[in-house]
Amino acid sequence: MITEEGAIQGVLVSVFEDYHGSNPYIEQITFTYFPDHAAAMTAYQNGEVMGINQLDSETLKDALREPELNLYTGRLPELALVLLNLDEPSLPFFEDSDVREALLMGINRQKIINEILSGQGVIAHGPILPDTWAYYEEIKQFPFDPDQAIEVLKEAGYTIPATGGNVRASEGIALAFELIYPDQEPFRSIAASIQKDWEKIGVKAVLKAVPAEEIISDYLDPRSYDAALVEFELGPSPDPDPYPFWHQTQVTGGQNYSQWNDRQASEFLEQARVDVDPGSRTRLYRNFQVRFTQQLPALPLFHPVYSYAVDQQVQAVQMGPVYVSQDRFNTISDWFLLARQARISSATPTPTTQP
Repeated sequence: MITEEGAIQGVLVSVFEDYHGSNPYIEQITFTYFPDHAAAMTAYQNGEVMGINQLDSETLKDALREPELNLYTGRLPELALVLLNLDEPSLPFFEDSDVREALLMGINRQKIINEILSGQGVIAHGPILPDTWAYYEEIKQFPFDPDQAIEVLKEAGYTIPATGGNVRASEGIALAFELIYPDQEPFRSIAASIQKDWEKIGVKAVLKAVPAEEIISDYLDPRSYDAALVEFELGPSPDPDPYPFWHQTQVTGGQNYSQWNDRQASEFLEQARVDVDPGSRTRLYRNFQVRFTQQLPALPLFHPVYSYAVDQQVQAVQMGPVYVSQDRFNTISDWFLLARQARISSATPTPTTQP
């Protein structure tokens, strides 16, 4: 432990001689704590460290300008999506899966990733993480297609009223609703982008910023919302369990905030949770994903990615999907330095972050 005036400034770790695997090439690593991402980047630029734990949108831009800094990214076990309250009587259009499909096709998700997230995201097509054993590669995808979205809404009976305006309606019910979102970035910008996209297809979303800590307790738990831009944590394991978010029993009092009451999907989830045969579980989760995309009880947006920066002097660094931040060290025994070094240092933005 490295301390200064009673405060922990970092941690020095050394090779464990009795480790069961192969001996690593790097014998010591120092983890140095910094108050924020910018301070960690400055430390790298000053030659004090050789790696930066995680890059935010601003330090990412700085990192891309560093010719000797290599970036490694891995998909996080998180899913950003728009939840729709399927059991709100005043919003009958949410009950129509065609309308839900049009809403998804009307969102330019790649633009959100490119312009708001600085490329740090992967388009999501369903409720299960890609690159995992349970993910179905042939899952139906809904590309950004506002023209097709308009056609689907027309076929569902939603047209621009003869009296004028730019909001589609059917039998006097306008395609208008409130979209709540956490009052912080990047959600503010994402919500604004979605609102503009939906305006172009004749859908009105009234934005409402909500303190992040109140989203669940004041809106999702009591089901007192129309639509909600949120981010789900899917768990620290490649073995999925979508049951809490989508099973019938979770409609009341659980985490099935969309209140998707679909017996077929629930049966797939029930069986997959208890079946011990890998092949059978794979089929059950495949069937669940097919049913999900048929119904679209929520609108999947993207999976965030984790970006890690390491100086090019450190070689053989590899990183796959990240379930916990420590996963970036899964291949650390293979790392080596091009030049002889007694130690390397990996910067961590906050004192509470674990190596």
